Amino acid sequence: MSSVSKADRKASLDVASWFFNVVTSVGIIMVNKALMATYGFSFATTLTGLHFATTTLLTVLLRWMGYIQGSYLPLPELLKFVLFANFSIVGMNVSLMWNSVGFYQIAKLSMIPVSCFLEVVFDKVRYSRDTKLSILLVLFGVAVCTVTDVSVNVKGFLAAVIAVWSTALQQYYVHFLQRKHSLGSFDLLGHTAPVQAASLLSVGPFVDYWLTEKKVYAYDYTVISVFFIILSCTIAVGTNLSQFICIGRFTAVSFQVLGHMKTILVLILGFIFFGKEGLNLHVILGMVIAVAGMVWYGNASSKPGGKERRVYPAPSNKSHKHELSESTETDKV
Repeated sequence: MSSVSKADRKASLDVASWFFNVVTSVGIIMVNKALMATYGFSFATTLTGLHFATTTLLTVLLRWMGYIQGSYLPLPELLKFVLFANFSIVGMNVSLMWNSVGFYQIAKLSMIPVSCFLEVVFDKVRYSRDTKLSILLVLFGVAVCTVTDVSVNVKGFLAAVIAVWSTALQQYYVHFLQRKHSLGSFDLLGHTAPVQAASLLSVGPFVDYWLTEKKVYAYDYTVISVFFIILSCTIAVGTNLSQFICIGRFTAVSFQVLGHMKTILVLILGFIFFGKEGLNLHVILGMVIAVAGMVWYGNASSKPGGKERRVYPAPSNKSHKHELSESTETDKV
């Protein structure tokens, strides 16, 4: 009975964590779209720096109140994580600027196979046939929804490669650091957010000027635009935290696969709030296919053998053999 209750409690927390991430992620996309499209605040890198500065203030407050305990994260690993994370942010912005929307979406879709590759290489994860097929179905469905015109050039392709690999490495590293150093989501944010805020606010205005030829300091700030900036920063705290919670509870691959649910929700909300001209039969068909793939993935990866991490136990002292026996343990998804 206790094991059933424990499983039910874990399932409830998983659903709550994922719902929290979906709501905050979709919310911040809608707010940022209004901020940039309606009010002309096109300084994405600087805005992300403000997001992490706000997150830093919250972690400092929670540490002062005693909700975050002291923890340790080696400086080299902290700097490596921040490097991946910042390259991800800048790379995505540059990729969007230099590539067509269609190729940008293809690049985002390629994060799933890259994340799978990282798990196979570093965590020795194996996927069942159904799990692999479900991932392909999700990719196909989202591609039908989002990929339109596809054109690419050399510098755009290089920017997309940097963006995809840095994002996949950053998300893998969240799970890796939490597992290796027994860090909670707020603990890891408490280490990484201040460094990301300082670095992004230092280089953000220059990167944004390079991308937009506009100076963030010369922007015409109004009461409404400042309100949207503050709202964006407030929601970003939940987005940053929920990302760490979800990757810690699941894996980077599961986070990417289920994360495309947010893409579908953004499309739906975009049709509702910003015009319905893009809503057509093939987009609806793509949404249906992608959701079916996500349901299949959740079912296939949770079955025994659906997604397993191979472990290699040390040989017994009683044995004179030098060969390592292979065993498997089911990975949480």
